[in-house]
Amino acid sequence: MAEQDVPGDYLDGYAEILTEVSATGRRLTRDEIESRRTLGERAADAGFGLRALVGAHLAATRAAWPGAPGSADSVLAAMQQVVDAFAEGYERAQRLAVRQEEAARREFIDDLLYGRSDLGRLAERAERFGLRLSHAHAVAVAEGPAAYDEGDPVPRHVEQSLISRFGDRSILLTTKDGRMLCIAPGDQDQVLTAFAKQAYAATDGGRVAIGRAQPGPGGVVQSYEEALNTLDLASRLGLDDPVLRAADLLVYPVLTRDRQAMADLVREALGPLGAARGGAAPLIDTLTAYFDSGCVAAEAARRLSLSVRALTYRLERIHKLTGANPADPAHRYMLQTAVIGARLLDWPAKAL
Repeated sequence: MAEQDVPGDYLDGYAEILTEVSATGRRLTRDEIESRRTLGERAADAGFGLRALVGAHLAATRAAWPGAPGSADSVLAAMQQVVDAFAEGYERAQRLAVRQEEAARREFIDDLLYGRSDLGRLAERAERFGLRLSHAHAVAVAEGPAAYDEGDPVPRHVEQSLISRFGDRSILLTTKDGRMLCIAPGDQDQVLTAFAKQAYAATDGGRVAIGRAQPGPGGVVQSYEEALNTLDLASRLGLDDPVLRAADLLVYPVLTRDRQAMADLVREALGPLGAARGGAAPLIDTLTAYFDSGCVAAEAARRLSLSVRALTYRLERIHKLTGANPADPAHRYMLQTAVIGARLLDWPAKAL
């Protein structure tokens, strides 16, 4: 704002203080300092810029100077005390406003991701943070070797990179439980892809999961939970892809929807492997490598650091113990599904 736009209320009493303090050479009293701080707080709350407010004080000083007693040095010293107290109050109000805004943002994010608030009220609050919850949204979640808060360098770097590329675009970047989150409209997959790329680089090889776009006010929490479940699946299955999409892994929730049925399959199909020397775990790892390599024995042996002959012996041992031949297409699907179930249920480390 221009200097003339600053109301005289924010300079109330300044001329009188300037006259007396410059004449006597004394410092401002505690009450005078507090009155300047209060005016600074009020000016900040009213939205005036500090530059315009300081300019108004300088203009008022020039206007009062001809009648102000004392030397130029005493007048400037009095002005310095006044402006310093005024700026302190202004900055205090600014810090309080920032803390209140941060608290409101954190409360909104918690309510949004936990679905604890009334959806209508939540949608109203979302517009303040650039989200239109009537549209579909998708959530990407990134985790790294450390836990992150919003003010940390890594989240700030990722946010600055996205804003410089996409601008506003109704994107919300935040942190939750030590992870970085990006919430974007469902039709802007390029934003989530860019977030995944930036987060992977910034976390020095972290992992990112992207939930499916979901409609309506509850869509954000659904997509967020999908992304979290995808990260959990990746950990349990040992998936090493840096970016995982929930849409590409829908088969796993289907397989584990009936946990008891999956446990029965694992027990019946793979339970006999427990009789092997060294237990079932090495043979489960053998099957995992074999299936992940497309049932190519040479590739599976390389992954396990075994000779092809040693791998073939293990496969024959599995056939003998279970009665199912991993190389036989008629048996392969059952064994592979059971192996996936074992990894999801953390068997044999945990009892079924």
